[in-house]
Amino acid sequence: MHLAQTGEALGASYRFGERVGSGAVGEVWTVTSADGRLLAAKVLRPEHAEDPSLVERFVRERSVLLGLQDPRIVPVRDMVVEGARLAIVMDYVAGGSLRDAVKDLGPLPPAAALTAAAEVFDALAFAHSRGVTHRDVKPDNVLLARPFSECGPGDVLVSDFGISDVVGEKVRQTTGLVGTPQYMPPELISQGRSGPEGDVYSAGVLLYELLAGRTPFAGPGTDFTVAYRHVSSRPPRIPVEDAVWDVLEALLSKDPALRPTAREAASTLRRLAPGLAGSAPLARAEAPADFDAVERPATVVRGGLTEEELSALTVLSPADGGAVPELGEAGSATIVRPLPRRDVPARAEARSEEKDATPFWRTRKALLLAGAAAALLVAMVVGFVVLAPADRRTGPTAGAGGQVSAQLQDPALPTGLTVSRTASYEPSSGQTRLSVTYAAQKAPLSGDFLEVIPGLAEGDACPAATWEDASASRNQASITGLDVECGWKLSGVQVPAGGSVQVTAKVSVQPADQQALDAWLRAGSQATAAALQDPATKGTAYPVQRLQGVEVRTPARVVTPSPLKITLVPVWAGGADELNPLYVSPASGKPSQMLTAVTGGEEGLRFSDGCGGALAVDSSGLTVTALQITPQCTLRASVGNFTDLQSPSFSITSRENSDD
Repeated sequence: MHLAQTGEALGASYRFGERVGSGAVGEVWTVTSADGRLLAAKVLRPEHAEDPSLVERFVRERSVLLGLQDPRIVPVRDMVVEGARLAIVMDYVAGGSLRDAVKDLGPLPPAAALTAAAEVFDALAFAHSRGVTHRDVKPDNVLLARPFSECGPGDVLVSDFGISDVVGEKVRQTTGLVGTPQYMPPELISQGRSGPEGDVYSAGVLLYELLAGRTPFAGPGTDFTVAYRHVSSRPPRIPVEDAVWDVLEALLSKDPALRPTAREAASTLRRLAPGLAGSAPLARAEAPADFDAVERPATVVRGGLTEEELSALTVLSPADGGAVPELGEAGSATIVRPLPRRDVPARAEARSEEKDATPFWRTRKALLLAGAAAALLVAMVVGFVVLAPADRRTGPTAGAGGQVSAQLQDPALPTGLTVSRTASYEPSSGQTRLSVTYAAQKAPLSGDFLEVIPGLAEGDACPAATWEDASASRNQASITGLDVECGWKLSGVQVPAGGSVQVTAKVSVQPADQQALDAWLRAGSQATAAALQDPATKGTAYPVQRLQGVEVRTPARVVTPSPLKITLVPVWAGGADELNPLYVSPASGKPSQMLTAVTGGEEGLRFSDGCGGALAVDSSGLTVTALQITPQCTLRASVGNFTDLQSPSFSITSRENSDD
């Protein structure tokens, strides 16, 4: 079933061309914009549009994806919500994908493979710095500006950032699997979580495939069989230089903490690529008869099963009537598939009589089979049934006092600000290093920013913090109007449009384990958001984080010809603030500090005629004059990240009518 037809309209600005692909998430079409540009649209399947929570998330993720602008990422240009149709509009990239290259050419020359993978890691590094995780890195999602044989620097682009987040969140929160089995990181399968380190792993699988012509764990079996090899097996060695194999082993480490970052991986691959110039491609690797198993600690089930069910799992095997769910043949398609819980049958008492009559060697074999089946089932339950964390935290599990790290991203704010936080506890220093990344979308953002750094437990004293990269002082409620414990005011932060900045603090907290660090990072984020969005707060402090909207105000009646008085009123959580206007036109003096904070100044502000020529806007876009008599007129405005603003209707009359 096609989700669109050639020539059909998509929203008010696009028209469908040809269908160029399809998958589990939806179909990809060429579309033509109103100004004649050829773009691509990924149209999501109708069942997604019928889910109100997914539509809400789709709209919420829009600002994040639109702000992900990097030369090595296929840019998202628009997101359309139209009835039962959701579509993501992006640039059209005509050179095919790395999947096409591997399919047509087989294994790629090592130098070319490493160079292409380095550009993929560049794209991931940028996204990770903005708090965005891809979650479905594979050759299909790496597009080429030109056919691979003609590609040069900058022709490799990563696409579909955030689509797994948009479509997969509901599945991860219930029961299910999101991703592509051949590229899934082991922590997603065994612990139900994945983050930037998971992207690095998947890109390592991609590099392995570019070199070998096959993914490391491809072979016979179902989706589950292939996916579980990521947890249980070592990647088969391929005949590449030792330095290249060392990189692959690091990228494919079972422990996320041992993998390099995306930026480190890109740098290493670029250093190695020139030494491989002229090296011939490898012969296409065949799947091994057996995969070497790895020794690993027992998987811990974090919820979802009772003690009785866990006990029953230890005696299940296929021979006993237990069965691993059939998921279909393994392939390279993205999986978005809910998996229902299975009832675990009770232990059969009568089985003991049968075992008494069984020879010893046969009993031992049965126990070995049961143990293997139990390990498979436990991993399946944890990866596919256990609830995945709702926030985007990552970090290796560690015992008390060990090194742990965590990551958390807040939803984008109306001003276009996105905040992501990472925390890493170093036992050697006894301190936790907190890094806060502020990213801006359409407009530069600046001024004072609030960060709350709480104690580890409720009631603990506010910890000491030493800040880098920003001028920091304790928040003073008498000055800012925000009465919050453990609050810090970071002054002079400058975030460029489409860019990001990072500030770091060394904090005197010592979390005992991963769970404690996760809770501490989340508590700081929640306390910061609660303070900034308190409706009782008065004043104009921290506008980048507090501003909810902008109202465009004009007089109810305007006399022609005369300048139109326009007042931009900030809207906080407590409502519109008429006493502290954001901007007044015609302007006199310098723009307000609030306007500068959220738009970069007057250059981020523009007015436009909303009533068919009755208003004249000067070349600066800041002064508007009423020209023609009309009973109803509106003014449009764009204020930084707040676009498509519109005033209430007003009338334009002549001076004579006004005197009447």
